[in-house]
Amino acid sequence: MLIKFRSPGKEQEPSTYLKECITAITNYLVDEVNDRDLVRLRIRNTENVQDKVVGISFRRRDQLKPDLVREIISKAIQSNAKFGLTDRLGVDLDHVRMAAGNGRMAEKTKGRFLDVSAIKKSIV
Repeated sequence: MLIKFRSPGKEQEPSTYLKECITAITNYLVDEVNDRDLVRLRIRNTENVQDKVVGISFRRRDQLKPDLVREIISKAIQSNAKFGLTDRLGVDLDHVRMAAGNGRMAEKTKGRFLDVSAIKKSIV
């Protein structure tokens, strides 16, 4: 998904605007994902390809909070002057479905061993 942030309104504070935008994007991306599934988020600058990809490693969906995404983006912005929010950003979400279920229980034998061996015609 490609996104580009608009400038905040005159009456709106930039940090509040950025928090609202990141919350909306994060909630939109993981809306249909189960809480036990793993997700990874990568944000790349499409206009300046020399920038490194900002990423959040695989974690459960319920651990991917908008505040975490905002914190990682702010660290990238502070460390790299070229990574700007005014550029067009590509956001990739990788989703791994986790197996649902507790395994299969072994079926218990019907009858005692002596009864089953008497019925059986071959060598036990």
